Amino acid sequence: MPVDYSVSLVLPALILGLGALALLMVGAFRGEKSAELVTGLAIAVIGFALLAVCYAHKGDTLQGYDGAVVQDNFGRFMQALALIGSFATLIMAIPFLRREGIHKFEFPILILLSTMGMLVLISAGNLITLYLGFELMSLALYVIAAFHRDDVRASEAGLKYFVLGALSSGMLLYGASLIYGFAGTVSFHGIATALVGHQSIGVVFGLVFLSAGLAFKMSTVPFHMWTPDVYEGAPTPVTAFFATAPKMAAVAVAVRVMITAFPGIAIEWQQIIIFISICSMVLGSFAAIGQTNFKRLMAYSAIGNMGFALTGLAAGTEQGVYGVLIYMSAYLVMTLGTFAAILSMQRKGKAVETVADLAGLSQTNPAMAFFLAMIMFSLAGVPPLAGFFAKFYVFQAAIQANLYFLAVIGVLASVVAAFYYLRIVKMMYFDAPAESFDRPDTAVRAVLAVAGLVMLLIVVYPAPVVEAAAAAAHSLF
Repeated sequence: MPVDYSVSLVLPALILGLGALALLMVGAFRGEKSAELVTGLAIAVIGFALLAVCYAHKGDTLQGYDGAVVQDNFGRFMQALALIGSFATLIMAIPFLRREGIHKFEFPILILLSTMGMLVLISAGNLITLYLGFELMSLALYVIAAFHRDDVRASEAGLKYFVLGALSSGMLLYGASLIYGFAGTVSFHGIATALVGHQSIGVVFGLVFLSAGLAFKMSTVPFHMWTPDVYEGAPTPVTAFFATAPKMAAVAVAVRVMITAFPGIAIEWQQIIIFISICSMVLGSFAAIGQTNFKRLMAYSAIGNMGFALTGLAAGTEQGVYGVLIYMSAYLVMTLGTFAAILSMQRKGKAVETVADLAGLSQTNPAMAFFLAMIMFSLAGVPPLAGFFAKFYVFQAAIQANLYFLAVIGVLASVVAAFYYLRIVKMMYFDAPAESFDRPDTAVRAVLAVAGLVMLLIVVYPAPVVEAAAAAAHSLF
């Protein structure tokens, strides 16, 4: 592997870090009136970072800083998804924060710092960089969860997330220390070399604790307990952020660690991933059925979707990683579109969040009903939408790896999950109309429309995403 100690390896993260510092100075000197300016500049900073990800060292696999940082097609693909999630979140957040009276310049800066942590986490080449990225991402997330300081639910969400996040961080650090103690190195490739021909029970224990810390960020069973309460209590743009960008980083580092650091003990970590995947798919599918709050329903949907994505990782093959990448791409688009619809649900200036409020939406707002219905069909895995192909690829990888039981459970869980997705479509098109919503902000409507169109575009012209995902998966093997 070519070695490059150039600063360009960390250029996207550097852009976000320097941008956050510069915008912090702007906010400090101009005060609260700078919120609009800082938010606009933060969106531009994320855009520049996205360009750096897409065009810096395109196609090359490089490592730098003594193997602490790795840049390859896989990392660039997942970094691009994380940046898109952050970019769309900031765009959708502006009207909500303004309406709630909490549009402060600190919010976009915290988003930038958290996203910087995600980029560091995705490009981690050893356990130290992994932990630094994990903490940098998490510390900002704890703050924005409780950003609405006058809202009791938001404060409760922030506290719950912080307490459980601290526990998960401790478990991850303990696991990393065990792996280092028994493998003698923190480098992913060094760990893989040290485990060739010999297995240590200490490394397996360390792997269990490391997986627990990563599972918390992915909100998978049995570390999902924070998800419904935090999704419901946090401000809706924050929930949209939690459901998209951090998920990309957590899944990316989980895939990188398992594939590059522990290929010699694949049987051990596959059992962990299979257990997490099955439990997440089943709980996410059944627990969401009785939910009436749309944000809480999406929390269980996220748990289930992470279970589906991990089905590809459980295969432990290049085809499996390819399926994970396709799935996370579709999941990002579908989730952003859904939360754009949730942010559009307001009456007389007040947000409404119950699923029943969508009754008869096809008569009061046909365009919104159409795009939301398309997203629900895609989440349910109805062909030929993007969600169907996402599930097809991960289940196909599981079958090719002889994990028939996992694939069958995944298909059955999809059928159960289709019930609550299609119930929303039924409410919008067949129930008596409820009071119409206020006219949504242009930015929110744009995100919803773009999400729906991208799902259609993936069906009509999937080549760019498919080719990028194939190159990304190949770079790990």
